[in-house]
Amino acid sequence: MSTGDALSIRPQHPAPVRLDELAVRFALEPRGETAGLAANGVTLDSRDVRPGDLYAALPGARRHGASFARQAEAAGAVALLTDAEGAGIARETGSALPILVSEQNPREILGEVAASVYATGDFGAKVFGITGTNGKTSVVYLLAELLRAAGFTPGLSSTAERRIGDEVIVSDLTSPEAPELHALLARMGEKGVDGVAIEVSAHAVERHRIDGVRFDVVAFNNFSQDHLDDFGDMESYFAAKLALFAPEHAERGVVVVDSPYGQRIARESRIPVTRLATEYGQDADWHLAITRQTIDGVSFVLQGPAGAHFRGSVPVFGRFMAENAALALIMLHEAGIPLAQVEAGLERGRIPVYIPGRLELMSAPDAQGPRFYVDYGHTPGAFEAMLDALGEVAPGRIVFLFGADGDRDTSKREEMGRIAGAGSDTVIVCDYHPRSEPPEAIRAQLIEGARSAKRAEVIEEGDPRAAIRLAISLARAGDVILYAGPGHEDYQEVAGQHLPYSARDEVRGALREAGLLP
Repeated sequence: MSTGDALSIRPQHPAPVRLDELAVRFALEPRGETAGLAANGVTLDSRDVRPGDLYAALPGARRHGASFARQAEAAGAVALLTDAEGAGIARETGSALPILVSEQNPREILGEVAASVYATGDFGAKVFGITGTNGKTSVVYLLAELLRAAGFTPGLSSTAERRIGDEVIVSDLTSPEAPELHALLARMGEKGVDGVAIEVSAHAVERHRIDGVRFDVVAFNNFSQDHLDDFGDMESYFAAKLALFAPEHAERGVVVVDSPYGQRIARESRIPVTRLATEYGQDADWHLAITRQTIDGVSFVLQGPAGAHFRGSVPVFGRFMAENAALALIMLHEAGIPLAQVEAGLERGRIPVYIPGRLELMSAPDAQGPRFYVDYGHTPGAFEAMLDALGEVAPGRIVFLFGADGDRDTSKREEMGRIAGAGSDTVIVCDYHPRSEPPEAIRAQLIEGARSAKRAEVIEEGDPRAAIRLAISLARAGDVILYAGPGHEDYQEVAGQHLPYSARDEVRGALREAGLLP
């Protein structure tokens, strides 16, 4: 079962697919009478079942999805898709639903099944996917803006939200489960979306969430430590990223080759790739040069093969943001959308992108006090990129406010602290999502790392609300406050509870209290 409470977005006019056709196509063993029955939807969440759905009952860490067969039946499911164990469990619940039994883990075919039910194997849109450790969400939003400039109706799926044209749906997973993703794509098709940008996590590839999606172009931007609590080591984490660059997923790829990991993707990809370099002297097909940087944004020039050329800017500071824009531009070019077509829809190359919770300016741009940014970055790589960028453009001191996840990769905490301490003038360590861990123990690891840099003043303030106000009190006009971690999120997870907490709302309130916002 998924963790989201809201029902998934669905197409409004589904075309039912016969169960016997699905059984033949995917070598499923029917148990019970399936003749004449058809599915018009798929879900793996019993709470999301709608009349006519095929309920995918998957084995779970604690309970088998088949345990919820009766609930699915009561909600109107037409049949179950499960494994042999699940078939037995479903019958034990008393469910009389017909069952399609897979010899393998049904998760491994669920994406293709959903694509068949929703007819999304090829629905006429250009589909783009981006993977990497940091910056995926930014690339997705840049893709959407560039598609709009090129005359397309964009749709997107990101950590922050899903968008169908101008319709916005809040997200609860970086990459939705396969049935939700295909239902979303089908709805996009109904609404005339003809360009789709999808954020693809390593978990999405490993757990088959993007199976059945036919990407025109996929891209890789960067790689650094994250999710080792799930993948165990960097090589396994990298392998999940590399697996996206395969013919079963995509036609072509774009890779930033500044790092050894990017060079490996380019070498080991099983699909044709084009290479982007942002460092001088690096061998690549495309080259990016920064022409101007300020706290208000970054300007750049992108040059590619056969005279391809783009001069533009992004209204968010940082070299990495120019890299994200360049990657998005090359992805469109590789999909057959000329850069001149994109440029014609922009005003002097300016890409007017807004990315929820990603270096989002909370204070007024012309405010007399400090600038206050909120960002979702919560990895060593993200911290380093942001602080390096701020170090180049911040007019005053840098106050860095952050915490760390509980019950997640603990090995990155001291490094996060060290990077924060090395790149800031003042570090304030507060709580993020402590989950089941003692918050003070998490803070202690971050503080130890920050103090090891022997540069910044390091302050501990566990309560993030108080930490925000402390940061504002310490900063002066020209200083920059960066609050990293919570980004767009609207909760804090403490001891198994999701407590209401929006960093963006809290920062706005604190700025108003200080007279820095109207």
